[in-house]
Amino acid sequence: MGTTNDSGGELPRKTPCASCPYRCGVPSGVWDRSEYDKLPAYDGDIPEQTSAREFSCHQQDGTVCAGWLGHRDPLELLAVRIGIIDGSLDPSCAEYSTTVPLWPTGADAARHGIASIDAPDERAQDTIAKLERTRDMRERSDRA
Repeated sequence: MGTTNDSGGELPRKTPCASCPYRCGVPSGVWDRSEYDKLPAYDGDIPEQTSAREFSCHQQDGTVCAGWLGHRDPLELLAVRIGIIDGSLDPSCAEYSTTVPLWPTGADAARHGIASIDAPDERAQDTIAKLERTRDMRERSDRA
C-alpha cells in the first residue's frame, strides 16, 4: 500500500496529513505521548540529531511524513541524507517543501501535542475517532 519509487525508495506524501503532529492546526492531544517524544530527535544540527531513521506518516500508508520533511530543509535531516544514500528514501525527499503551516522544531510540535494529552478537547477527540475508523478500515481491508 506504500508509495515508493521504482527502486523501492519511499516517497513523501503530497501534503502533511490533517492529523500530522508537525502541523500547526492539529489539536493537542491527538497522539500518544510516545509519538510526540520522537519529534525532538530530529532537531538541531546534524551532529546533534539523535535519530537517523526516517519518519513515516502516522497514517501508516507507507509514505514519508510530509510534516517531518517540510518543517525544515530536508537536507538538514540526517535521516534524509542516509535514506537517500541507502535507497530507502526517494531523492525527491531532499527537495520537499510545503506551504502548510508547520511547527519549526520537533520540540515545539511535541510541546503543543502533549499540552492537552490528558484532556483532549472535542476537536482532538473527533480527530482521534477519525484516525481509529481509518485504522479499522485498513485492518479489515488487509485481512480480506
